[in-house]
Amino acid sequence: MSLIAPPLSLYIHMPWCVKKCPYCDFNSHGLRSEPPPYADYIDHLLADLDADRADFGAALEGRPIISIFFGGGTPSLFSPELIDRLLDGVRERLPLASDAEITLETNPGTVEHGRFDGYLAAGVNRISFGVQSFDDDKLKRLGRIHSAGEAEAAVKSAQDAGYTNINLDLMYALPQQTLDGALADVERAVALQPTHISHYQLTLEPNTAFAANPPPLPDDDHAWAMQEACETRLAATGYGQYEISAYAQPDRRCVHNLNYWQFGDYLGIGAGAHGKLSDDAGGQVQRRWKTRHPRAYLEASGGAARIGGDNEVSAAELPFEYMLNALRLIDGVPLTAFPERTGLPPDRIAAGLASARQRGWLHDDPQLLHTTALGQRFLNDVIASFLD
Repeated sequence: MSLIAPPLSLYIHMPWCVKKCPYCDFNSHGLRSEPPPYADYIDHLLADLDADRADFGAALEGRPIISIFFGGGTPSLFSPELIDRLLDGVRERLPLASDAEITLETNPGTVEHGRFDGYLAAGVNRISFGVQSFDDDKLKRLGRIHSAGEAEAAVKSAQDAGYTNINLDLMYALPQQTLDGALADVERAVALQPTHISHYQLTLEPNTAFAANPPPLPDDDHAWAMQEACETRLAATGYGQYEISAYAQPDRRCVHNLNYWQFGDYLGIGAGAHGKLSDDAGGQVQRRWKTRHPRAYLEASGGAARIGGDNEVSAAELPFEYMLNALRLIDGVPLTAFPERTGLPPDRIAAGLASARQRGWLHDDPQLLHTTALGQRFLNDVIASFLD
């Protein structure tokens, strides 16, 4: 089977935030007395991109960027002028699709009113707010620096600036949260009429402050009840679930994240950024990640030391990696996409499909890879069916 190069995105990691949240396991670094070298970091991002272009060469030829995602950390710590300079540099180096989705993650506590005009002028056409909750007590427990009122004001400010594509991140199963509390968060989110809501469970990740000192969280049954009740409420208000933790108004699904879940390609620049690239000529899928610490990344200055690692995904690993993404999609994916995105014959997943269908985790559909409601609840077990 021949691998077909999929759509291509760009992920840009901005590693600094005002304060590290106790649940966060992302590559983020709280501000210290010395301000970060924001302007220099933009130069290093472009040097990183230049080096990746030189390394990957023909594998990028003729492939437009369909989406750009600024993640962090808190990308909104960077001024609109710096984001504008960076996006101009990206456009000089890579072709962008005319309708490319460009998302900036934003902390409601770090954006000054009026800055959204500048981000919009720079080309950022989608804003993602890390709200997490509209309960001030829960926000304090989560270590967030904003209040519920500040979150609402920030969203309205972005809307006033002209943003029509806005995501809100919400968490549930928070410390001592009740079902009514989780539903109240959804109601306040929906009242702001964002186009997209990411709704995901708080989990205790290794090497975080919460893992070392766990807060009192709802048990699994209560967490599941919150998820089901919130799903029902979101559906009733026009937000269709299209991924395990993603809900969108019609035609407002996140292009960038869909490309991840459909096993698309993406370049990753910035400290700790990850990328995945398919070489259709060589039939290979390669992952690359950048060195994590901002200081080491800056010192590398676009050189080889910026690379934290390279890994060619083996044929034995590809089925699991593919399913890890594709099975998150509620509507499923065509079975023909597996050989196209991996270069492997369909029989490489035949045993896993048979096992998952027998357990009632997948629909018995010869055309579509599609989890049942039971499969969505036990998704990790479904994915494990495809381990080598």
